[in-house]
Amino acid sequence: MSRLDSFIRRMSAQRDCLDAAAALIAGRDGAVLELGLGNGRTFDHLRALFPGHALYAFDRELRAHPDCVPDAEHFFQGELADTLPRAAARLGRAAVLAHLDLGSGRPERDRTIASLPPLLAPLLQPGAVVASDQPLDRAGWRAMALPASVAAGRYYLYRAE
Repeated sequence: MSRLDSFIRRMSAQRDCLDAAAALIAGRDGAVLELGLGNGRTFDHLRALFPGHALYAFDRELRAHPDCVPDAEHFFQGELADTLPRAAARLGRAAVLAHLDLGSGRPERDRTIASLPPLLAPLLQPGAVVASDQPLDRAGWRAMALPASVAAGRYYLYRAE
């Protein structure tokens, strides 16, 4: 498969999982978290999916398209090991959805993602959904079925119990 085809499959899986997550938390109040703002494409999609929800973005640096830049109150800049505890202290268990788009495609760089669930958990309401481009292991998080359009191992959905 070409890199272009792989990218398209990944983006389609991401969109389909976020759309499924929206259905899973329909009618619930709470914040939405975007870990890995990047250029803001997913942030923009989340704004469209969750009007009226507070949307917080996290990234090492702000590099988003100008139309997709959160205001200062809704952006946490820095390493997740620092920003997630700060966010938890400020927001508490506010989130009904967390989206992690942190994979680089290089396993040696992606190993640190495994350390994130304990830092993220204090931000999640019971029953919150976690969508991730990388597998996560956390006691009390149940892996959920993916949309039929998403191949196993392409994206991941969890329910935080």
